Amino acid sequence: MSDQSIRRLSDATVNQIAAGEVITRPSRVVEELLDNAIDAAASRITIEVEGDGTDRITVSDTGHGIARKDVIRALERHTTSKIQPENTTLTESVQTLGFRGEALAAIADCATVTVETNTGEPRGTKITTGPDDEPVRRDVGHAQGTTVTASNLFANRPARNASLAKPETEFRRITEVVSAYALLYPQIRFVLRHNGTETLSTTGTGITASVLGVYGRKAAQHTRSIDHRQAVSIDHGGTHAPRTTETQTVRISGFLLAPTIVRRSNTHTTVAINGRPVRQSAIRDAVVSGYGSRLGSKEYPIAAISVTVPHSLVDPNIHPAKQRVGLVGEDEIAVAVSKAIETALTSGDERIAAQTPTDLTTELADTTPDSRFDRLTVIGTFRELYILCEAADELLVIDQHAAHERVNYERLQAAFATEPIRSEPIDPPQTVSLSATAQAAMEEFADELTACGYEYELFGDTVVRVTAVPAPFGRPANPSSLQDVLTALQQGIERPPREQFLASLACHPSLKAGDSLSVDDAQLLLDRLAECESPYRCPHGRPVMTTLSERSIAQQLGRNVSRFK
Repeated sequence: MSDQSIRRLSDATVNQIAAGEVITRPSRVVEELLDNAIDAAASRITIEVEGDGTDRITVSDTGHGIARKDVIRALERHTTSKIQPENTTLTESVQTLGFRGEALAAIADCATVTVETNTGEPRGTKITTGPDDEPVRRDVGHAQGTTVTASNLFANRPARNASLAKPETEFRRITEVVSAYALLYPQIRFVLRHNGTETLSTTGTGITASVLGVYGRKAAQHTRSIDHRQAVSIDHGGTHAPRTTETQTVRISGFLLAPTIVRRSNTHTTVAINGRPVRQSAIRDAVVSGYGSRLGSKEYPIAAISVTVPHSLVDPNIHPAKQRVGLVGEDEIAVAVSKAIETALTSGDERIAAQTPTDLTTELADTTPDSRFDRLTVIGTFRELYILCEAADELLVIDQHAAHERVNYERLQAAFATEPIRSEPIDPPQTVSLSATAQAAMEEFADELTACGYEYELFGDTVVRVTAVPAPFGRPANPSSLQDVLTALQQGIERPPREQFLASLACHPSLKAGDSLSVDDAQLLLDRLAECESPYRCPHGRPVMTTLSERSIAQQLGRNVSRFK
């Protein structure tokens, strides 16, 4: 029988456990090294990745470097220059992204690590170490700053290595990490290279330039900066301490994209607390809330918002990967964020009229119209967005975009249930700007895109040249639809890629806010909607219509409702 007595874990076991908490996948290596580079006041950071990141990740910065005497110590666990001994609490001490002194040691416990650094001396220092190797130090030529290379990641952790996603997915996660940092730190130049090819680049010259590098020209043209300060009353104490209230100044800064450019997931809504990128759901939800009715169902904004508060309000040590923080007064701060976003959008509200041609005369496959539509009479439209219909004792309000999208989606479904989607060459080819994350997704979903009818080739750092597009019913899709299709495929967990593609493709020719619709055209759209199998929701799950009963209208206007049963 084995010995069941309690014993102290060996240092090697402790290190493996700690490394397993801190370094869970290649993107976590990148996060930790970016934190160190930013703490070192780097003005330029270059990230180079081979394969999925397990082969090699190199992060180079132009920061202040590590002193020769400290390089070996920097690779030891729980060694840091970022917490001063005179500070009594962690919240007082932590004013940097890194603070635990675990990053380099954790990486070195599951990879071979080389550190080259220089603080501005004539010669730099190079250290190489690994899971089972003692550090080897020597002099090396190196400019001021630090370069860290992690290679053969998880070679000594076969189970962890086997748990990783396919290489394209792992690199996409790295791209998402670098994109978030580039947007939150627009004063720093970021460069990301994959297998020697530059996939993301920002200039370090401001927010608009960073948005251009990450999301492309169209997004950059719709960028709005935000820099708002607000006094917030924050409650302290609670069950075990006296409750007190104090007023603190909260700074809310960053950028927003106009609500005409949205995504189908919240992964493009980036949030930082005191400069630290976090998945703080309350603050992220507050950003979305600030957009209000400008967003449709399951639409999320592209934004990067940094919330700056006194360090005493933040506990950065509640999550092994530092992806969430404890935040005193989080609810009150979230309200301030929501109001700041709303104010920024209201002060600069814009409306871009859609120019997509619409065609309501194309036929659906023969189906039996829904009889509930027989009693509908179109009485007008409202704000070039809603169709108003009278039906017995109800007023129906129909979202013309959602309705048209459903019609187009079912046409596409019927046409391509058993047949391949026709592809049509473009002459001359057209260029499309893609975000860095979209470029990574393009590599991941190459087979799906080909099956959907797209043909393309790389054409620069953030541009692809589209040579062929899907042409359902002989009508070529707009080449720019590639961006939305990539977003749909990235979010395609709940439905097959083909259906995600068709839902995205259905959106492009559909009526938009601002498209005028005559009463006759509105009636024709309803006739087409009646023929759909699922006329009450758009392909993305959003309701197509809502109703107002005559009784509820009369009640709101103070009329006698006794005649209504």
